[in-house]
Amino acid sequence: MASRTEPSGCSGRGGGGGAAPGILPLPLLLLLLAAAALIPRGGGQNLVTEDVTVVEGEVATISCRVKNSDDSVIQLLNPNRQTIYFKDFRPLKDSRFQLVNFSNSELRVSLTNVSISDEGRYFCQLYTDPPQEIYTTMTVLVPPRNLMIDIQKDIATEGEEIELNCTAMASRPATTIRWFKGNKELPGKSEVEQWSDMFTVTSQLLLTVGREDDGVPVICLVDHPAVKDLQTQRYLEVMYKPQVRVLQNYPLQGLTREGEPLELTCTAFGKPQPTEVKWLRVDDEMPQHVVVSGSNLLINNLNKTDNGTYRCEASNAVGKSSADYMLFVYDSRAGDEGSIRAVDHAVIGGVVAVVVFAMLCLLIILGRYFARHKGTYFTHEAKGADDAADADTAIINAEGGQNNSEEKKEYFI
Repeated sequence: MASRTEPSGCSGRGGGGGAAPGILPLPLLLLLLAAAALIPRGGGQNLVTEDVTVVEGEVATISCRVKNSDDSVIQLLNPNRQTIYFKDFRPLKDSRFQLVNFSNSELRVSLTNVSISDEGRYFCQLYTDPPQEIYTTMTVLVPPRNLMIDIQKDIATEGEEIELNCTAMASRPATTIRWFKGNKELPGKSEVEQWSDMFTVTSQLLLTVGREDDGVPVICLVDHPAVKDLQTQRYLEVMYKPQVRVLQNYPLQGLTREGEPLELTCTAFGKPQPTEVKWLRVDDEMPQHVVVSGSNLLINNLNKTDNGTYRCEASNAVGKSSADYMLFVYDSRAGDEGSIRAVDHAVIGGVVAVVVFAMLCLLIILGRYFARHKGTYFTHEAKGADDAADADTAIINAEGGQNNSEEKKEYFI
């Protein structure tokens, strides 16, 4: 009879739990099965991926895609070439990596809470014959921290130059800083310091302030790919000397005439608010009948001795300013006489125009009259000459004769 030989170790005898000769240990068997699965197969696939840019602390997505897939194995490796995902299995013990999608044509993985240490090249591998590998670069952006404006003086005086500094700390890449006063952009000067992979930027602005800048915001604005509309601002506080104006309360319109009242008010605004407002008369003493009450000046009964320049002065901690009012007192009937003179001038003008017109008409009539009589003279002078026998008789018989000739002379004279 033919005998059947059983493989050693398969009968369950002997060995006491050791691996029987001819039988592979389980770990080694699994390794061989995995290696068999990794044998390159097929060809012609195209492996595709894209670079990734992500802000620190946010979520990055890495995608390895295959065109014309033939079920080849896809895996993703980190910059240290450690396998993150092999097909849909994650050997790496980092729970921040999560499988988003797995198919024969794509392996897509997300990484949450990204940090600077995650930056680098990630490799997509495809087990074909020959194998394919491409990499995607992950860039991590870090927005600036602690954006702040430091101002040289909290309170400035008009005409003074002040220095402002804006600092954007620990950003990646370096930040661009822009300055604005209200809606107007101003030039600044920036310096960049690098610490390891991070950048700190400080921008300096020199600004000469005026009274119009009081209460205006100065804005430090950041241009950075990781943030949008990041800015901080400081409001300027500017001290300035008073602005002074003199207002005429009465009379509101018209002339300042003898016997009538005059009331003036002095307005003064400054920062700080003026502590003293006073009236004085320039180049002369203030009349005794003038009443001054704070910012008001009153003259009840004007006369020509009040003529002159009256000045209002106001002062504060910054300086002193003034405004002048020139007073000229007219006669009591100055306004009426002016009106009468205006009417008289109009009447006189009309009369002159009529007279000129009449003279022109008279000259035209006289001209026509003279021209008509001159023709008559020449016609009469020839009468009587037609019937004369000779020239001497014609002259003697001419109408008018010598006497008429004399009369004509006198006429033309």
